[in-house]
Formats: sequence, structure tokens, C-alpha cells
Amino acid sequence: MDLVDERGGGQGRFDTGMPGVTLVRSFQTIMPVPNMYRPSLCVVLKGAKEILFGETTLYYSEMECLVVSVEIPAIGRMVSATPENPYVGMTIEFDTAILQEVMRQLAHPPVPRSTSGPCVFVGKIDEQLTDCLIRMVRLMRTPEAIPVLFPAVMRELHYWLLTGPSGAEIAKLALPETHAERVARAINHVRDHFNEPLRVEQLAEVARMSPSSFHHHFKTMTSMTPVQYQKQLRLLEARRLMLSDAANVSEAAYHVGYESASQFSREYTRSFGVAPKRDVLNFKALLAQATPR
Repeated sequence: MDLVDERGGGQGRFDTGMPGVTLVRSFQTIMPVPNMYRPSLCVVLKGAKEILFGETTLYYSEMECLVVSVEIPAIGRMVSATPENPYVGMTIEFDTAILQEVMRQLAHPPVPRSTSGPCVFVGKIDEQLTDCLIRMVRLMRTPEAIPVLFPAVMRELHYWLLTGPSGAEIAKLALPETHAERVARAINHVRDHFNEPLRVEQLAEVARMSPSSFHHHFKTMTSMTPVQYQKQLRLLEARRLMLSDAANVSEAAYHVGYESASQFSREYTRSFGVAPKRDVLNFKALLAQATPR
């Protein structure tokens, strides 16, 4: 991709100058990487990717996208990437204010289904969305035009998403008091208090749902229970502390709410497939290879 080469080349994550928009390129099949996925559109431009969240695994390839409607911990990896055929992806975070504005102007806005569905799903990139993505990529070559033109491209992108086949699911991001919005409120509470003991009854109150209804909708949307979700948040934050703040295993474990470093290490290994110390070493080696040159 010429644009990436113009920005130093190599592989890794590349800033686009546009808020919430990131390019990724990889020359190799990368080990599964745990991460926190924000509500966003994740597009594969070249190659393929796999994502695991909860008990669900999804695969998406060239000119397909992953739609994420609530903040969720997941494990992703590039599939079959090589220097000759690299993985190239683009992530665009949703803008709730733009979604709401576009929804108000639609003559026939999409109506979300009353039942809950998975908050992560795969879709196709149609011709209209492709045009928007091409204009976004072209904008990167003209940084001075981004403040003027980027908001209009984002409005168009959100319009085609709302009027497309997945519009009813996308609309849940913009409407109050849907099951998705209520569960998202509870997720925000878990995120803000991840290192504290979790009470499902309290989360149900935050979501303004009965405990049984809340548990059902949470599991349907995220493919995990609230306790499992909190555990993933804790492990991801501990991983960040070890990678970014050079915390040791015990320090990271206690900071995120574990009382036992050995229990933390067991759960970390079970969730991420590698022990904490080894994971940190692997990631630093990967980061050294992926730094754009």
C-alpha cells in the first residue's frame, strides 16, 4: 500500500490524521493478540483476520468487515499474511453523535429488533461503503483537508451503514433504552470498576433490567457472562500494565483486583494461551519487528 510506504513503511499500526481511523499492515501471520474493541467498523482491505470473543469465533476476509456495537474484550489475529501478500486493515470508530444526527434526518429510519443479537458480526463492504473508504484513504494524502472534509465523509459512511442490511443493528448505537444501550451502560460500569467485586444485581440496576433479563441479554450480546467479561477486562488491564508500565506479574495482579498472583497467572495462561512473563516477551519481540521503518 503506497500510502503506508510513504509514512515510513514496515508493518504495524499507522496514524491517519483522522480521529478514530487507523490503518494496520502486517507481513506475517501474527499470534493471537488480546485487545479491547471499541464500537467500530473493522475492514479487511487485503488478507484475512479471525476474532474470538467469549465462546464465538468469527472469520472475515478481503472487503468484508467486522461490526462491533459495544466495547468488548476479544482476541484477534491476522491469517496467512506474507511480505508478498500482506494483511492490510482499516478501523473506523463509530461516532454516536453523527449516528444520531443522521438517524433524525432519515425519512424511514431503521427499527431495531426487540430481541438481542450478538454485538459483533461480519458483513460485506458494498459499493457505497467502498467509495467512502477510498475517499478516506485519499484524504490521508492531504492533511490540511481533513478538518474540512472528514466530517462529511463520516456522515456519509454512517448513512450507508444505517440504510444498509445491518442498519437495524447499527441503529442500536444511536437509540436510548434499547437492550444494547442498557447493556452498554452496565459495561461502562464494569469498565469503571473492574478491580472491584462484581454484583450482577447491581449491574442489572444500572441497566434498569431484572437480573434474569440482564444476564440473558448480556450473554446473548457478548457471548460471555458479566463475570467472564470482568475477568477479561482485568487480564487486559494487567497486560497493559506489564507492557506499558513495566509492572511485574504480582504488581499487575494486585492492581487489577486479584488477591493471588498464582491464580492470576493461571487465569491469564488459560485465557491468552501463554504465561504472563512469556506473553510480555513475545509481544515486545513482535513490536520490535512491527515498528514502521
